[in-house]
Amino acid sequence: MTALWTSDEIAQAVSGTANGAFECNGVAFDSREIGGGDLFFAMKGEHSDGHRFAAQAFASGATGAVVSEAVDGPHILVPDTMRGLEQLGIASRARVSAKIIGVTGSAGKTGTKEAIYAALDRCSPGKVHRSVKSYNNHVGVPLSLSRMPRDCQYGVFEMGMNHAYEISALTRFVRPHVAVITTIAPAHIENFKDESGIADAKSEIFEGLEPGGVAIIPADNPHYPRLLDHARKYTSNIVSFGFSESADVRCIDHMTNSAGGSLVTAKLPGTMLQYELSQPGEHWVSNSLAVLAAVQAVGGDLAVAGLALADMGGLAGRGARHHIVVPGGTALLIDESYNANPASMAATLTGLGNASADRRIAVLGAMKELGAQSPEFHRALQQPIESANVNLLLLVGEEMAPLAEALAGEIAWAGKFAHCGSVGEASQRLRDETREGDAILIKGSNSVGLSAVVEAMLGGGD
Repeated sequence: MTALWTSDEIAQAVSGTANGAFECNGVAFDSREIGGGDLFFAMKGEHSDGHRFAAQAFASGATGAVVSEAVDGPHILVPDTMRGLEQLGIASRARVSAKIIGVTGSAGKTGTKEAIYAALDRCSPGKVHRSVKSYNNHVGVPLSLSRMPRDCQYGVFEMGMNHAYEISALTRFVRPHVAVITTIAPAHIENFKDESGIADAKSEIFEGLEPGGVAIIPADNPHYPRLLDHARKYTSNIVSFGFSESADVRCIDHMTNSAGGSLVTAKLPGTMLQYELSQPGEHWVSNSLAVLAAVQAVGGDLAVAGLALADMGGLAGRGARHHIVVPGGTALLIDESYNANPASMAATLTGLGNASADRRIAVLGAMKELGAQSPEFHRALQQPIESANVNLLLLVGEEMAPLAEALAGEIAWAGKFAHCGSVGEASQRLRDETREGDAILIKGSNSVGLSAVVEAMLGGGD
């Protein structure tokens, strides 16, 4: 098997000095994630210095390191390891002939990235590379690029941002042939004047498009005209998706299937496709249309992609569904603990409302980075909560106070909700309250820590 990188290739890519010859088949900057045959990047941060863990990395199987200070073991010496990682990512992108897809959006980008990967991997097994986890920032994107095999046929990369101009830099590393925006919603809005600023920032993904590239944008979003204007600056190949009759990739019809997912009929340029979608909710129907648009744009097999969408499982923290053992039988737990914003909260609450259950329980954590509008956004959750027919509501985080105050003033919510003072309190309350036949949604911004509630509940079985 051809090595991912040789020491000579790395030294040339990062303009470094090689000290010892080696080959590697993986790249990491966290010494705890090093496996046999990996390249270790010794990164310097505000609170830690990777050089302190070089010996640990070699002990764990690293065959070489990129460092800015000499260490014991084969290494490449560079002035700045962060810049070195960027250069290796750039070199990796330059050497492949793969079709590259970039994905961003205010919600659904990780799930959409994974679905595109699954669809293409079903078409070309073992020939598709993607960014793992949520490696979508200034470190994660070049790291993901540097891990891309030289002979892969497709690469799928997620790009995220908290501020303007961040995606602008990332997309120039990725240089996508296809750029997907899933949706625009008030995520990270505290850093922008309004949602239009978010639309502008997400549209930076088009700046890196390769000549003749394809922009894929959501036709149903209120910011569609703004996204369209941005896309037109960089390409004439623009594909819209959604439920709108004007969408190029359009949902003609969808209905819930027996497994809780959807049966979807979609119209695409030149063809029609009917497929099963394992993930529940109308937001996932929309995501699947973006997936099909991307697969068609790179010449993938749409029918095979449809089969992949039927088989996709939920992602940990992003919709994974577990059947847990509770007194008397089992209950359904929906793990959405990784992230939350007003749009994704509404979508997942709708999914909870559609779940077949005796009772519906929602454990909702605060939505972060909403700025001055935070109280209004949290208070507005009352409508989707009530539409979902939630029987028990547990709120976590001080930002949930406006919603708790609104519910406290209504007789209909008496005894049906609690504003918990900690994650531990919510976890204990949930364990005490859950019974057979319940459907439980756990969702909040990652920093709230609701993943601990998920872990506690999974102790009962899967």
